[in-house]
Amino acid sequence: MSGHSKWSQIKRQKGAADTKRGMRFTKLAREIIVAVRQGSADPESNARLRLAIARAREENMPLDNIERAIKKGSGEGGEGAALEEVTYEGYGPGGAAILVQALTDNRNRTVAEVRSAFTRHSGSLGEAGSVGWLFEGKGVITLHVPGATADDLALLAIDAGAEDVEVDDGTLEVRTPPERLEQVRVALAGQAPIASAELAMVPKTSVPLDERTSMQTLRLLDHLEDLDDVQRVYCNADFPNEVVARLAG
Repeated sequence: MSGHSKWSQIKRQKGAADTKRGMRFTKLAREIIVAVRQGSADPESNARLRLAIARAREENMPLDNIERAIKKGSGEGGEGAALEEVTYEGYGPGGAAILVQALTDNRNRTVAEVRSAFTRHSGSLGEAGSVGWLFEGKGVITLHVPGATADDLALLAIDAGAEDVEVDDGTLEVRTPPERLEQVRVALAGQAPIASAELAMVPKTSVPLDERTSMQTLRLLDHLEDLDDVQRVYCNADFPNEVVARLAG
């Protein structure tokens, strides 16, 4: 399993905690607001909004919350009008590259919080472009299926336009070019339940970490994910299997 897959597995497990559900709903609502503002309020004609709504449903976000966010994004509410997307780049304590994507109405506040998180956990916030080149945009679809079924779905995904697939312990991760995410998702949706489908920044290479630096890096990633303005965090760390098993189990 790749470093990206391991980090995704840990995030999915941690994201299931009820204590973080309210925070997740807030972040999902912001994503919907920005998607509407940059496109339209019609999911059929706005692929980004369609994905944002799908993510919200995966998190069991109430339909009323989703509809309210769409209205705010289309101007029927004052919130969300000043939100802008910003990306921060840095390094973890073990040298792994980290990308932080945020939605904020106050850049100064957000960069101060992100810098503080890096400093507190022995990382370093870098300049724009310092690590971004180590990642590339991909569509990422995750399904939980039996081993034999996973092999069949992997072939179906490739036929539908996927670039790469990984099968590991009942989990199928499919990667696509960003523009083919929707067509591959539709092809797979009729065959098995989809755990997640999103546009993500996938690392081109990974940095192996030992157990100590893995735990330090994970604490940093957790802190960043918990910041109100942060939407997504990507990292090219390759965590030891025993660390993943302990945290995800």
